[in-house]
Order: sequence, then C-alpha cells, then structure tokens
Amino acid sequence: MVSMQGKTVVITGATSGIGEVAAIRLAEQGARIVHVARDPARAAALQNQLHKANAGVIHVAHIADLSQLAEMKRVARDIVAAEPRIDVLIPNAGALFNRRSVTADGLEKTFALNHMGYFIPTLALLPNMADGGRIVVTASNAHRGAILDFGDLQSAHGYSGFSVYSRSKLMNILFTRALARRLKRGITANALHPGFVATRFGDQSGGLMAPLLKVVKPVGAIAPEEGAQTIIWLASSPEAANQNGGYFYACKPYTPTVHALNDADGERLWQISEEVAAKV
Repeated sequence: MVSMQGKTVVITGATSGIGEVAAIRLAEQGARIVHVARDPARAAALQNQLHKANAGVIHVAHIADLSQLAEMKRVARDIVAAEPRIDVLIPNAGALFNRRSVTADGLEKTFALNHMGYFIPTLALLPNMADGGRIVVTASNAHRGAILDFGDLQSAHGYSGFSVYSRSKLMNILFTRALARRLKRGITANALHPGFVATRFGDQSGGLMAPLLKVVKPVGAIAPEEGAQTIIWLASSPEAANQNGGYFYACKPYTPTVHALNDADGERLWQISEEVAAKV
C-alpha cells in the first residue's frame, strides 16, 4: 500500500460512489480528507467512516451546493483559509439531469455543477497546492460523441439529459488539459474515466433515464471499488507522479476523442468560464 501519511486530500462528491471509496481508501493509506458535500447527513456518515479508516488525523467536512457560483467561491475561501497545504485535489462531484433546470445564476444546472463546480474551486485552491501536488479530475467516456456548441453552452435548445451530461464530461477533459498547460511548481492535472459504475449516479435524474439505469446497472456496471481505482492511483501512486494533462482508464493512459484534444476549444472554454465566474 502506498503511504499517504501527512498528505491532505480535498475531494468533492465523496459521500457516495467512487468518491466515497476513494476518500476512504486514501484515508486508510494515511491521508487526511477534507471533503465538500451538499447533504449534512451524508457528510456526517462519511466522517464516521473516515475516522474508522484513519483515526490519527482530523478529517473535515464542508457543506456547500456546488451548483451555485457563490457557494463554490464561499467553500473554496473556507478551505483556503483552513488548509495552507493541499497535496491532492479531486474534483469529483457531478450529476445527470434529465430535465433542464436553471440555477439562480442563470446557468443550466449540468454546466454549473459538472463544469463550473470544478473550474471555480480548483482555481481558488491552486495557490495552496503543495509543490508537486496532484489534481485528479473525474471525467468520463460519456464524452465520446459530444461536441461543444459555443453558441449554446447552456443547452437552451433541444435539451437531452445524457447529451448535456456528455458535453460536461468533454468540458472536464478540455479543462484538465488547459489547466495542465498553466501549472507550475511540479503540480500536475489529469482526468480519468472510472468506467460504468454501479452507484447512485442518475437515480434521481428523472424521466426515462432513472428506470433505464436501474435495469442496466446490475448487468453491465462495475462495483464502486473498481471504479475508484484510477482516482486512487492518480492521487497516490509513484508511477503517476509525473503524468500531466493525460486521460486515464484502469490506471493506464487512454485516448479521448479528437474533440477532447482540441486545445483551441479548451482555451475558448477557459475564457468563457472566467467570464461566468466573474459574475458573482
């Protein structure tokens, strides 16, 4: 087992699924876990598990709604104030919404949570990342087939839950690559595909997606324990220490689509994201 003794890991979306597994396994390796959750009860349940996994440190839970720009910024400020050294950052929170909804900021909710919920906290926490720190971004092979329409990033036209989710996962990879090009002090950023995992993901998406997933998951999905392995590997393994700007699956390099490798789109998305972030 790789030792994470003395390391601080910040992770979002850790109260269920692959995020939960990754947080607990990294704690077992000695890490101190700082996690962001929307549900206080689920956060408390994870705190109990983290204490059992590693009682020698004080794990911390922050409550925030990462679909709201002000909440993204507020929780990031709280973490920056409390954590002078962050060794690993894992943006992992995300969801699929079968019906279009708009946040108080006027953003389509998938874009807000799955993309801006990565972009804003990551940039805010970056100054506190340790030299040689690692940023591990949960993306997905759902990005295959997705193309960004910069004229409709808020998916106001022809909304389809899975298609919009797919585009958000494409954004995750473009963001990771653009971030990797900007990093200094040996800090790295990599994205990953966890696989099709049997978790709570999509169960509350509404429409036809939720019942479809309940049928498909028992047949074709892998366990969260297996799905979390690439997160854990990128966060802790010596082999991943010098990887930067990559996309991984099953702890190995994996080639994303040509659209995910379009650095001009990545730069354009970065600029738009900065403009969105400046609204609040």
